[in-house]
Amino acid sequence: MNARRAVAALLSLLALTLAGATGCARPELDARLQLWHHGQLTIGTGPTNGVFNQLGSGYADVVNRHLTGFEAVSMPTNGALENLQRLARGDIDVGFTYADVAGDAVTGKGSFAGSPVQVRALARMFTAYMHVVVRPGTGVRTLADLRGKRVATGPAGSGTEILALRMLTAAGLDPAKDVQRVTASLSQMTTTFAAGQLDAFFWTAGQPVVGLTALFGKLPGRVALLPTDALVAVLDKDYPGAYTAATIPKDAYGLSADVATVAVPCLLVTSPALPTEVGYELTRLLFEHQDELAAVHSEGRNINREVAWKTDPVPLHPGARGYYGV
Repeated sequence: MNARRAVAALLSLLALTLAGATGCARPELDARLQLWHHGQLTIGTGPTNGVFNQLGSGYADVVNRHLTGFEAVSMPTNGALENLQRLARGDIDVGFTYADVAGDAVTGKGSFAGSPVQVRALARMFTAYMHVVVRPGTGVRTLADLRGKRVATGPAGSGTEILALRMLTAAGLDPAKDVQRVTASLSQMTTTFAAGQLDAFFWTAGQPVVGLTALFGKLPGRVALLPTDALVAVLDKDYPGAYTAATIPKDAYGLSADVATVAVPCLLVTSPALPTEVGYELTRLLFEHQDELAAVHSEGRNINREVAWKTDPVPLHPGARGYYGV
């Protein structure tokens, strides 16, 4: 048993002992604590200034308030890819990811070539938008114009990096040769961009992104988002159905006009070993307490039950399937 599980078991045993000593033991609570890791759930989110982290923290709070017998903790991570890797290792129980990366995981492609991961989905959450941040007035009107430029593609191994490299390739650029590429966190990218040490950077997330809002506020008129929707048709040839065109509205960051870009669905995923009852409850909380998630971040209100079960190519968890009735 690793340290996380050992601590959880000790705390749960202590709680049950105290409950029994005071005559307040609850049989249904005892049973549910035995279902999964003695009631402890760890949720893999994303960087601290990103949407995954905000919603993940809010989701943990919802679990703690409304799911008797369970305690959830949100864990900051590098996001989509790392969460799938942690899920495979058993470091987390639930994680936020993107459908393209999760598709690679279940089919053993891309970063998971030859080593597929058993993943199940609880819900299709919201749409994540690729933000390509550039400086206006520098002649950069398409991704192809980034040739020779200093470009950051997000944290190493992140979902942002995976999509950024695919987009650069779709634009006819070799990411290893045609741009001066660096990997960095969102906070590092916004800092170096503001300091004039980057010409462009990529970030995939729901919107608005706190870190980007701060950057636009800090450099009014000196930051722009690059339209990239023309690449969807090219990407679809190599990654059928993985990406769609979507629009970042101008009021998200105080832009002069809407920006059309590449988008990918966000999924909430877990292990096939998660008990069916727990999967059902975790799915139910998303919708019965959606107002609480929306209060944490506006993307919380965009979780739509009508499409939440459409998580292909990732299979639904049996508990989620039971909740949706599909």
